[in-house]
Amino acid sequence: MIETPPPPAAARIRLAVAAVAALALLEVLWELWLAPVRAGGSWLALKALPLALMWPALARGSRRIRQWLTLLLPAYVAEGVVRGVSETGRHALVATTVAVVAAIAFVALLTAFRRENRSRPRPD
Repeated sequence: MIETPPPPAAARIRLAVAAVAALALLEVLWELWLAPVRAGGSWLALKALPLALMWPALARGSRRIRQWLTLLLPAYVAEGVVRGVSETGRHALVATTVAVVAAIAFVALLTAFRRENRSRPRPD
């Protein structure tokens, strides 16, 4: 029996799913325990909520959610970069890690879209 290969974008989508899950978890840990703005945690942990709500649809392969995430993830990258540069010590390390994980998810989604578009037959 000949097995059909997975779509060319499947590996990138799996990477994006893992990165978004890691990003949502890291955002909660960041604002509650690792390096909160205030001692004891803050309401900023709610910024992980959109990621957590989109994650199941992303894991199912929803193209619409992937499109929404490509619009949302640059905000997480920007926050991580700004706080990574403006804060010191553990706070800067966690912020830089968030920026890197969000950038990985963003690039994975963009390359998945590019591979999907290349693999589609062109109408003549």
